[in-house]
Amino acid sequence: MKREAQPLIGESGAFLETLEQVSRAAELNRPVLIVGERGTGKELIAERLHFLSTRWDQPLVKLNCAAISSSLLESELFGHEAGAFTDAGSRRIGRFEQADGGTLLLDELATTSDAVQEKVLRIVEYGEFERLGSSQTLSVDVRVVGATNEDLPALASQGRFRHDLLDRLAFDVITLPPLRVRREDILPLAENFAMRMSREMGRELFAGFSAPALAQLAGHAWPGNVRELKNAVERAVYRNPAPEKPIRTLDLDPFESPWRPCSDAGFRQCGPESLPHDLRGWLDEQEKSIVERALAESSGNRKRAAERLGLSYDQMRGIVRKHSL
Repeated sequence: MKREAQPLIGESGAFLETLEQVSRAAELNRPVLIVGERGTGKELIAERLHFLSTRWDQPLVKLNCAAISSSLLESELFGHEAGAFTDAGSRRIGRFEQADGGTLLLDELATTSDAVQEKVLRIVEYGEFERLGSSQTLSVDVRVVGATNEDLPALASQGRFRHDLLDRLAFDVITLPPLRVRREDILPLAENFAMRMSREMGRELFAGFSAPALAQLAGHAWPGNVRELKNAVERAVYRNPAPEKPIRTLDLDPFESPWRPCSDAGFRQCGPESLPHDLRGWLDEQEKSIVERALAESSGNRKRAAERLGLSYDQMRGIVRKHSL
């Protein structure tokens, strides 16, 4: 069964500015770098670049460079002739030839070797390459889109990425905003993922999120960004014992368990070694720490911090007074 494509959803200023940059860059036949943390949607942005370009009806080919060993990556990208190396029994067409006339997305580009980077540079500059085991120069017309979660200028300064390739690829750099700065997009995304998961499970409706679940959505830092949000919401939908009722809570850490293995002692309980001697004091410290974090992430705005924690403004004001924040 073909999976439904994940839509680009968001109304935050940072997200809309990114989409506007993508729309402008799509019109030009130039390389583009897409930079962003894991789970921010780099592949989706690459798809948008392709389908908004004049190449929309030509191939869009994708390759995760980190998923292929360095010894095989050259063959995967540039192809090979029969007998080029052991087990090369027949000619193989590489990804650049497959993408001729269209777009090639090179994901995890920072993991490639210097030799591969040199050949990619030649294609980007001149549109020329040779298959492994051949001296015949071939020409292709491919728009290269690179994607990475690495700081490529820093890697180039360290000698781990070619400066000349970076210069050629960085005609424009689209840096994707993490979900933690797109707070107003979290709920629309979560509702979309929940409704899609409900349909996948054959349910007629999605009953929504409870106030505590909304507080979790708003208060979590989402280090895995949209991918982490999608997993958390879909997990909550399928685990909900009463689908006709709103989701009560989100299990943000699927590894959390009293029997979770610890790296230093095999299987044992990994919680606190002892119970707190002063439960009330310990709870007060947790409350203070969480509210301080919410205020910091809301730039000191008590109203926004209260909304993120599922509190009223008066409740937030009382906690701030209580802890002299």
